[in-house]
Amino acid sequence: MSTPDAAPSALIVHAHPEPASFTSAQMATAAQALRDAGYRVDVLDLYADAWAPTLVRDEFAGVEGHFKPQAEQMRAVRDGTLDAAVQAHLDRLLAADLLVLSFPMWWFSLPAILKGWVDRVFVMGAVFGGDHGLFEDAALVGKRAMLLFTTGGSRESFRPGGAFGPMDDFLFHIHRGMLEFVGYQVLDPVVTYGAAHMNDQERAAALDVVRESVKRVATDSRSRDVSLV
Repeated sequence: MSTPDAAPSALIVHAHPEPASFTSAQMATAAQALRDAGYRVDVLDLYADAWAPTLVRDEFAGVEGHFKPQAEQMRAVRDGTLDAAVQAHLDRLLAADLLVLSFPMWWFSLPAILKGWVDRVFVMGAVFGGDHGLFEDAALVGKRAMLLFTTGGSRESFRPGGAFGPMDDFLFHIHRGMLEFVGYQVLDPVVTYGAAHMNDQERAAALDVVRESVKRVATDSRSRDVSLV
């Protein structure tokens, strides 16, 4: 966590292959809102950086016999031999007070490149497990996390009785199974529904809502009342 007299820090991990997309504009809007609120903002653009999403044997030194990824992660943390790219991202993750995952919802979940980032950077032995536990005993307790994303479907389609059902049902595995699992306090998501079906005026209004929503998150660490587009 930041010291009381230091500016808080945010890490935005962005996953969209098109820089001119609305999702990318939404990310840029959120980043500026955080800066305006006094945050130091670090952005990881996974597609621009050609992030490799697959956790593979070759990223670990000296693997013998049966490959157990989490065991190798713990060994690499112990021996100081984590893959250089993973270590760099892990350092940026651990330095941030607020984690923001920015993405388009694909198949009711994270894009593969972002899920692969979690696979590789939420390292066992560094953010959970080993000297750390799970949930309230994990390494990232005291830090906050939130989702910032777009959908193809309308708001109505993600309500109880809608075509897809409640949005919370789709987010549980991310909120509980990824973020809370490693200790984060999970904030309510900021969502733009059906951005592809909006006109320019509607998109501009949606970005205004994103700006105000992120501003409230930034200025009130207790806030869970976030307006959704």
